[in-house]
Amino acid sequence: MGSLSIWHWIVVLAVVLLLFGRGKISDLMGDVAKGIKSFKKGLAEDDEPAKTPAAPPEAPRPLPHQTSSAAEAEKKPV
Repeated sequence: MGSLSIWHWIVVLAVVLLLFGRGKISDLMGDVAKGIKSFKKGLAEDDEPAKTPAAPPEAPRPLPHQTSSAAEAEKKPV
């Protein structure tokens, strides 16, 4: 009683087809396929730059508000 039988799935499929129609579902599946292809292409492009040596990262620079507040805090007597 807890699991869905084949008849339940047939009814669900019929309702989905009635609501969306064949055209919308096939368009949706085409869009999903395009998304998967572009995702795989993006993964393949990410692997290619990893093979070339990358430039070392720059050292972090202090933000202007951090340097001025630190200097002001040292000048002010407590």
